Amino acid sequence: MRALIVTADDFGLHERVNEAVERAHRHGVLDCASLMTGAPAARDAVERARALPGLRVGLHIVLADGVPTLPAHEIPALVDADGRFGDRMVRDGCRFFLLPHVRVQLAREIRAQFEAFAATGLALDHVNTHKHFHLHPTVLSLILDIGRAFGLRAMRLPRELNGSRLLAPWAAWMKARLRRAGVAHNDWVAGISATGRMDEATLLALLDHAPEGVLEIYSHPAAGDDAPVTATMHGYRHADELAALCSPRVARAMAATGARRGGFSDVFANTGHEARVRRSGQCA
Repeated sequence: MRALIVTADDFGLHERVNEAVERAHRHGVLDCASLMTGAPAARDAVERARALPGLRVGLHIVLADGVPTLPAHEIPALVDADGRFGDRMVRDGCRFFLLPHVRVQLAREIRAQFEAFAATGLALDHVNTHKHFHLHPTVLSLILDIGRAFGLRAMRLPRELNGSRLLAPWAAWMKARLRRAGVAHNDWVAGISATGRMDEATLLALLDHAPEGVLEIYSHPAAGDDAPVTATMHGYRHADELAALCSPRVARAMAATGARRGGFSDVFANTGHEARVRRSGQCA
């Protein structure tokens, strides 16, 4: 394994999540956090991130099961009666692809989330999306087009070793698209099939059979009890995931791999990866 990136998603969703991110970075193996700019505890997350200069922070674009950054009246085609994104991703994906007025509003919201991140003053380490919605061609194209102006250089590739066969062709298409765009990405990700259950045993087993290349491990830690942070996270073992990130056994196992550690900006700095993918993009 050449490099290892350890990320916490949903930074800003709740103060319990933010506390877990800070604790896992200060006392554990956490390298990165992905920020939800429109989430209820986003301001608290940004304040914590500013006090943690070693924590790499990326943008976690939310287009499903969450709160938008723009007011609901500016994007009525994207939100429900409560002003929230719904969780009917297949239906919404079809609307993104087929309906021009929906795409216009989608582009506005994606731009607003990039703008909100830029306003924090934090360096943009990476970009990904809530529930991997960037596997959708329209969503990915908009992110790549809009993100250039905001310093987008790296994205998560949701390609899991022995993962879902349904996701495999979409991940392969996305990998080719990122290379053409000159955007760096991980080779593998861990955290999809075991979402909410990335405990110590899972991490140790993963590290014992880690694939070659750049691996991103992501999880959803939260401090406090194991009550779900949101209703859609029912069954998530937040406390176990935080304990795994702070586990000395996990830290030793990661060190034993000999992999380079850090955020996307650390892993891909001075490696020539970005230059290679840019050249690939120019020649495609």
